Amino acid sequence: MEEPSRWRHMRTAPMDGSRILVTIRPSEQGPGTVDLAYWSKGDQFGAEAWRSSDSAPGRIIEYAETELKCWMPMPSANVDRMTVPIAWAGKDEEELNGSGI
Repeated sequence: MEEPSRWRHMRTAPMDGSRILVTIRPSEQGPGTVDLAYWSKGDQFGAEAWRSSDSAPGRIIEYAETELKCWMPMPSANVDRMTVPIAWAGKDEEELNGSGI
């Protein structure tokens, strides 16, 4: 089984609308970064392209193929690696928010 947290070449990215992590190449607008994206087949809001997952109709962020360096699948939740904070051990609940002044 392939390592899920390994970066992969964009030519192998799924074009089925599923969300993936992508590395955006550095440019004059700023340094390289990671975004959550998906392939859109195109609709009334834009042409066929990679889109940012947090785009909203009328405010779509589209990426040209040359802007994206590589991709990886979304990581799945690993229950064994999740941690739960230790319960608060103070005497009085008022201590949590200060004196209220």
